[in-house]
Amino acid sequence: MIAAVSIFGLWLAVLLQGTAAASTENPVVVDLSKDFVAITAGFTGTEVLLFGTTAGKGQVVVIVEGPAVNATIRHKERVAGIWVNGDEVAFENVPAFYQVLATGSLDEWLPLPLRETNQIGVEYLQIRPLGDVDPATAAEYRNALIRNKQLAGHYGKVEGRMTIVGGRLFRSTVFFPADVPVGVYNIRTYLIDNKRVVSSQVMPLTINKTGLEADLYRVAHKHSALYGIAAIVIAILAGLGGNMLFRRNR
Repeated sequence: MIAAVSIFGLWLAVLLQGTAAASTENPVVVDLSKDFVAITAGFTGTEVLLFGTTAGKGQVVVIVEGPAVNATIRHKERVAGIWVNGDEVAFENVPAFYQVLATGSLDEWLPLPLRETNQIGVEYLQIRPLGDVDPATAAEYRNALIRNKQLAGHYGKVEGRMTIVGGRLFRSTVFFPADVPVGVYNIRTYLIDNKRVVSSQVMPLTINKTGLEADLYRVAHKHSALYGIAAIVIAILAGLGGNMLFRRNR
């Protein structure tokens, strides 16, 4: 009951903002149920509610995009009955997370030039290879990269649907899996009318590790050698301790 009242209050605030926004030529307003996601040791994934209102006609599309990173895709080869890494291609400016939400099927009302310019849809992401790679090879490895991201739940396979309420309010949920990449995410919202962008809004969402999980993450990345040595020592001590208990119980 409390959660329902809280969400209703947020929706009411957004509706009032949207009404005021019409006079400032910004007819779309969006907000999130939370702007910070804490990853703790027991984190199993979470949903974030996205909601908003539009004071003008048109369709709404929202892009949830994680921080840009470099990524490498390797081709597996079978050598003497063993799978090993073969050729590889590295890419730059790869979104760590990418999801599209829309109030309708994009193919029905969103022109290709707008999709290409604003990178709406995985097929329009400007993911480029590092180094000199021929176009055919780059396309093959790029497709493999996107497939891997989709299998991990970090990229959406198709656009998610947003629920429309009363013709003006819209809402949807974004699911972030347990292994969601950390960093600052950009939530880009576009109001499309008559095949053009009439309003847009960008807001941040921060996902980060907290508590012991954060401390281990910082040590592992900033002091990797020390972290590796500590992990080996702990593993040896755990093995010795288990061996002693086993002997004692025999």
